[in-house]
Amino acid sequence: MYLLPLALLFVLLALAVRHDLRARRIPNAIVFPGTLLALALHALLPAGAGLFGTPMGSVGMLSALGGLALGLAILLPMYVLGLMGAGDVKLLAMVGAFVGAGDIVTVAIATLLAGGVLALAVAAWQRSLGRLLNNTYQTMLHAGLTGLADGIAVPAAASGRLPYAVAIATGTVICILWLQLVGELPL
Repeated sequence: MYLLPLALLFVLLALAVRHDLRARRIPNAIVFPGTLLALALHALLPAGAGLFGTPMGSVGMLSALGGLALGLAILLPMYVLGLMGAGDVKLLAMVGAFVGAGDIVTVAIATLLAGGVLALAVAAWQRSLGRLLNNTYQTMLHAGLTGLADGIAVPAAASGRLPYAVAIATGTVICILWLQLVGELPL
């Protein structure tokens, strides 16, 4: 029984990565059933330390729904700014439903770090690292000078599109492996 949630999440993440690499989108046909599966597991399993914790079990519906909401809320501002697709936001929300409210922030931080490394690697591969660094500098400068209340100007010359499902999958897998090795996530 322990391997079922792990296998389900990894298959869902692999499908999302595959679609994102091919079409630069993550279909709802992956994210919505995955979210329902996560919630069903939390509803049906006895209480425990989470689907990937020891002892394996549900963190409860409130925590699962909280993880879903936090996963959505963490990346939603990036979608609103046009920096990320809606599928990416929904995918992290699905992961939040699996890991619960207690662990989604750590997974999101690992995802953002993996996304930064991915952005640097893709920019270097496409020989647009200078444009990426300039866009980052301009965005930070604008946010610092005008304040976040005025909004953040998105650079006119985009440095490329990332298959962000790769970053979400990487951050999630790293956190789950850490959880298996150490027994709890940092933070």
